[in-house]
Amino acid sequence: MRSVAARPEDVAVRLTAVRERLADAAGRAGRPATDVRLVVVTKGVSPPVVQAALDAGATDLGESRAQELLAKAPELARLSGGTPKPGQPIWHFIGRLQRNKVAALAPLVDLWQSVDRVELGRAIAGRAPGASVLAEVNVADDPAKAGVAPDEAPALVDGLRSAGLAVDGLMTVPAAGRDPRPAFAALAALADRLGLAEVSMGMSDDFEVAVEEGATIVRVGRAIFGPRPQGR
Repeated sequence: MRSVAARPEDVAVRLTAVRERLADAAGRAGRPATDVRLVVVTKGVSPPVVQAALDAGATDLGESRAQELLAKAPELARLSGGTPKPGQPIWHFIGRLQRNKVAALAPLVDLWQSVDRVELGRAIAGRAPGASVLAEVNVADDPAKAGVAPDEAPALVDGLRSAGLAVDGLMTVPAAGRDPRPAFAALAALADRLGLAEVSMGMSDDFEVAVEEGATIVRVGRAIFGPRPQGR
């Protein structure tokens, strides 16, 4: 049966199901579910439906488009009556980012997940000194994906730290159409070698595999909200 975009009243059920799947995957890996942070990806999702996820207990939201984050943040504040819970939502920027968008995003973003070059890191540091970032690594060597090659990751991490940023860990997007497990295992091993605590990997189709391979952050949208509208 064809799936349809979730209604606000469906979101809590879907979110609970994702959390249960995450907990089961963590259990298979001998880890507590609390080791894994669930980032709810809101690309193409209307603010009332996003608010339903927050009402159901989501705390971390991920956006890959600057203009969507800039539009949604004030609308979510309005929907919550202007008094959201302290510290909520926690915004993650997870998409490709142009330096000219950094100034507008800096007051909103808590974790910049897709930092793939030192120049971008310097732009972030200029607007948000000491900001927390993840270095994006193209583990699968996929030309369609952003991120540095694994052997370039140490230099990127060092460069971002030199710019005055807190490098919390690594992030990747696996190649489409391939088994993601080897890429996930490689990213976790690389983070361990670099002494980095956070490993962001895994989305709706593969977050359970990612958890089994050591993810500390997963980024899930479609499994919670259903498919995005055409063209989004």
